[in-house]
Amino acid sequence: MDSVIRGVIVYLFLLLIFRFTGKRTLAEATSFDLVMLLIISETTQQAMIDSDHSMTNCFLLVITLLGMSLIFSKLKDKSKVLERWLEDVPTIVVENGRWLKDKMKQVRVDEDDILSVARGSKGITHAGDIKYAIVEKDGNITVIPKHADEYDSESKKGKPV
Repeated sequence: MDSVIRGVIVYLFLLLIFRFTGKRTLAEATSFDLVMLLIISETTQQAMIDSDHSMTNCFLLVITLLGMSLIFSKLKDKSKVLERWLEDVPTIVVENGRWLKDKMKQVRVDEDDILSVARGSKGITHAGDIKYAIVEKDGNITVIPKHADEYDSESKKGKPV
């Protein structure tokens, strides 16, 4: 039973830590982020297993962690408040070309992150051309140009209407 309690505590701790450390997606992870993930996994493994290195304990911990994930998934389906707290909501970080610094700080993105996505997805090089930039629940950034019809018409060139 000690392993189950340890597993639940580690799960809740990691949930809180990752919830409050920002919305970076795996695609945006740096090599340092991946090394940190390996260190965290080794550290939490030691905390959960203690001195019991048996296969039974391993299976029990895997079932506990996956069970916690399943429980929270079901709870999120029943409670929008819990879903919002666990998964967050999309956050507008640029509005009509104006940087919303407090929101950017909150979701831990900077101007370079947003402009990089704007250049890659819409060919936009200046914040003034952005109507909205939104950090989605999964950490991806969506950019909506001020003159969306211009960008849409360019992508439809040569296509019959």
